[in-house]
Amino acid sequence: MRILLVEDDKMIAHTLSGSLKDVGYAVDWVNTGKLALSATAAQAYDLILLDLGLPEKDGLHVLAQWRSENNTTPIIILTARDDIHSRLAGLDGGADDYLVKPFDLSELHARMRAVLRRKSGNATPKPSNGILTLDPTTYQVQIAGQPESILLSNKEFAILNALILRAGIIHSRAELEDKLYGWGDEVESNAVDYLIHALRKKIGKEHIKNVRGVGWLVSKE
Repeated sequence: MRILLVEDDKMIAHTLSGSLKDVGYAVDWVNTGKLALSATAAQAYDLILLDLGLPEKDGLHVLAQWRSENNTTPIIILTARDDIHSRLAGLDGGADDYLVKPFDLSELHARMRAVLRRKSGNATPKPSNGILTLDPTTYQVQIAGQPESILLSNKEFAILNALILRAGIIHSRAELEDKLYGWGDEVESNAVDYLIHALRKKIGKEHIKNVRGVGWLVSKE
């Protein structure tokens, strides 16, 4: 999944970006409100992490502009502002969650998973197509009828998660790369092909279908 991180503190941004990349997210970072608006005009995101105390344009104004433009991307506010007025302004202004700094990274990851579940309309914490069931907390996949779960790498999990969240839809190589790599990340040659090959070897070729010349999909039960 591709995340936009809007944070003007370089040290915090570096820590958050590293943490998110470690668990398989692609992350783009901007440090001003204006750059945040430019980023969303050029790129679709699965989720936005938004600081409030931003240069050029305050985070609440950025949030208001996104929602006025009918941008429905889930947004979690990450801020040092812990007063009730700021909390209400953020949540009533259209944010999906509000987390006060400092916070534990594991809590942020859990809140992100919860917001993404609500966005997908799936209340279950484990994405599934009825045959393959993913556990985001352990990076394992359970195959129906098999007793043992299979451990995946972060990028393998990210690929399979993208396929399962839109089961029955063909994903092109470019679409899957978009979920794996943020700005400035080196896109390894044939990385998606290699990851798909590794996944099919682990879980069985029948679970990920290759539509020659178009892309890949998992079935929708």
